Amino acid sequence: MRWYCKYGISYPDLKEMMEERGIEIDHSTLYRWVIQYAPELEKRLRWYWKPGLG
Repeated sequence: MRWYCKYGISYPDLKEMMEERGIEIDHSTLYRWVIQYAPELEKRLRWYWKPGLG
């Protein structure tokens, strides 16, 4: 998920990356994870961001 948020790659691309690592997952599941967890990741990472980057 971190890759998607940083680089804006497609969900099918993420699915392929996960499959290369031995994890079978549907791209719609990845989408649901991004929707659910991205706000929490942003909240936790905001502390580390330099002013003007976030």
